Amino acid sequence: MTAFTGKVALVTGGARGIGAEVARRLRARGARLVLIDNDSAPLRELAVELGGEEHVVAVSADVCDLAAVENAVARGVERFGGIDIVVANAGISSYGSVLTVDPAAFRRVVEVNLIGSFHTVRAALPSIAERRGYVLIVSSIAAYVAMPGLAAYDATKAGVEQFANALRLEVAHLGVGVGSAHMSWIDTSLVREAHADVPASVRARATMPRPLRKAIPVRECAARFERGIERRAERINVPAWAGVLRWLRPLLHTPLVERVSGRAVPTWLSDMDAEVVGLGRSLSARVQALGKSRPASE
Repeated sequence: MTAFTGKVALVTGGARGIGAEVARRLRARGARLVLIDNDSAPLRELAVELGGEEHVVAVSADVCDLAAVENAVARGVERFGGIDIVVANAGISSYGSVLTVDPAAFRRVVEVNLIGSFHTVRAALPSIAERRGYVLIVSSIAAYVAMPGLAAYDATKAGVEQFANALRLEVAHLGVGVGSAHMSWIDTSLVREAHADVPASVRARATMPRPLRKAIPVRECAARFERGIERRAERINVPAWAGVLRWLRPLLHTPLVERVSGRAVPTWLSDMDAEVVGLGRSLSARVQALGKSRPASE
């Protein structure tokens, strides 16, 4: 028996990266899973890997579609009796400065990262409240410190942190725990695709303080998520020192610090914008293709 034996966990963005690895870890400790992703092929493969229909309900759906998320939750509740844990993990990022980013891509980031988190919580909350469960909303250290060229990502990750804070106050009396996760660079397809598409992003990363440059393995990140979910943590920081940035946030955005930290921005931001214009898109090819398909459910 483990803390997750018999529990039911809903994970969005569950087909790859952090979501998939968290799903593996929870399943290994006895949880049953409801996985949502709009990337159907890897989602099906993961469901088979984790034991198939006996243990996993896998639904190909877009978190921007509330009805589709509600359908996925209903299928999980019908199959397993309820939802105990939510990991609102689905997230994307765009490329380019505010003057260059494709407005449709900016909007898509807001829809997936912020509205998608709301849809996930809204659909699952009745069951979570009934079971006095736990909700983890995946933010980023971008909620603590802004990163030029990633304004949509920054804004949505700050937004979901505050969404988690408000939700925690709303549901505490129901016995529901709410946490937010704040990660530095994680070695996911999101990061790898960005660096391949926009080489200037690699140079931008190199200008950051040394601890902020390191890419953390997905397994290490998922292990911290697992421990945080078990503790019903209010915040999960990956790596642990990232939590210091939360307390330094007022200082990091003072005029003096912004002037010093922003000195390197002109050396790479114009190159990033030129690369984005050359690409003809502000999302990775994979994310853009998935956004165009937008399956409701299957």
